[in-house]
Amino acid sequence: MFKPVLGAGVSLPLMTGLAHAQSGIDQAISDFIGPIVNPIVGIVFYSVPVFGTQFPLIVGWLVVAALIFTVYFGFIQFRGFRHSIELVRGDYLDPNDAGEVTPFQALATALSGTVGLGNIAGVGVAVYLGGPGATFWMILAGLLGMAAKFTECILGVHYRNEYADGTVSGGPMYYLSKGLSEAGKETLGKVLAIIFAICCIGGALGGGNMFQANQSFAQISSIIPFFEGKGWLFGLIMAALVGVVIIGGIKSIAKVTEKIVPGMAVIYVGAALVIIAMNIGAVPEAFSAIIGGAFAPTAVAGGAIGALIQGFKRAAFSNEAGIGSASIAHSAVQTKHPVTEGYVALLEPFIDTVVICTMTSLVITITGSWVPNDGITGIALTSKAFEASFSGFGYVLAIAAVLFAFSTMISWSYYGLKSWTYLFGEGKQKETVFKLIFCVFVVIGASMSLGPVIDFSDAMIFIMAIPNIIGLYIMMPKVKSLLADYHEKLASGEIKKIKNA
Repeated sequence: MFKPVLGAGVSLPLMTGLAHAQSGIDQAISDFIGPIVNPIVGIVFYSVPVFGTQFPLIVGWLVVAALIFTVYFGFIQFRGFRHSIELVRGDYLDPNDAGEVTPFQALATALSGTVGLGNIAGVGVAVYLGGPGATFWMILAGLLGMAAKFTECILGVHYRNEYADGTVSGGPMYYLSKGLSEAGKETLGKVLAIIFAICCIGGALGGGNMFQANQSFAQISSIIPFFEGKGWLFGLIMAALVGVVIIGGIKSIAKVTEKIVPGMAVIYVGAALVIIAMNIGAVPEAFSAIIGGAFAPTAVAGGAIGALIQGFKRAAFSNEAGIGSASIAHSAVQTKHPVTEGYVALLEPFIDTVVICTMTSLVITITGSWVPNDGITGIALTSKAFEASFSGFGYVLAIAAVLFAFSTMISWSYYGLKSWTYLFGEGKQKETVFKLIFCVFVVIGASMSLGPVIDFSDAMIFIMAIPNIIGLYIMMPKVKSLLADYHEKLASGEIKKIKNA
């Protein structure tokens, strides 16, 4: 069965060194849960054979939607890229605007939920199975995904709830219920919103929490022997750190992510650029392999289709465009018009997939680390590529894994919290209950492997894409009208730069 690779840290095929050997209690839980959740997981990630390789239908659901949004909004990701940069810099930011975080903080928070070990290990899987040509299709899918993020984050801000104390709540739960009610589909909207919220909570506790704790513990214990066999202790430390951050809500989370995310990107992409510079003579050959392999690979299953499928998988499972999770973070932004955050959000797939994932793929290709059918894949392949130029990169990788996991956990805690309060109501007491539950699951995740439980939570994350994209299709005209209104106000000067960069 196909197992996905999410930025949020979903299970990786052939990914050595990231899972504990199951103990007796792990096996007991797996034996009990497995027969229940495996059929559900199998349905969500149902794959069909295409030219000798398996294609998950959920990938097609995400990529086709991204393509439709790209065409419908006139390739907005390319036309609006410069304006996106201006908005992220704060050129249009008025501190008096409603919202809790700046555009940059919202972007950093959403990115921290997608930039993860999947960018390191997941690309290794894609290149191993699809060859260098998978990179071409990964970039294309990432570019298309920018339009999906644009669409869902505009709706997230437009239909958010703003409260008297200055806090806000938004995301697919709100725009599905409110937006579809406006369209005369109130019952459908409520049903889709509830399905999304339930799945988001499950995904937050599993893929956005337990697996993060599990994979970061595996990395740390591999370089610090003291922690071997002490997953509970590592989990307690991580839970305490996570608790300190999330107790302060989105403002506290944003203050942390705006520092961690740029730091992670600079360290990782910087190392990749140094390796590329050290092997500059191999760059033309690498690009030739990527472009040629995209259309006529000879060393991978499925030929060109195999490369396309692996590239699309990696992009779809990395940037989460169409899942709807990022719109929860972006809904908290300070803005006077929802379209501004659509422009900010479209940068996410570009940074996550087009930049970071491509850097990983280039390093693997340029260093000649990819060898068809040699069994080295996932994080082992990426580590091999980096260590070809930097000995001891495993230590850097372990630190990166912990930072990636930590940032993912605090972002997904917010996604789960907003889904929780949507279902059970707002209030400090109800928020505290969820935050305590979330921290307990950090300890559980570091202490156990719980394979089927994690697989089930992964499935819940991707189920979120079904109600979300149905709603996006219905509300596309609404987004287009908001876009037209925004550009009219820009042209008239009603919306203008606060500062000139």
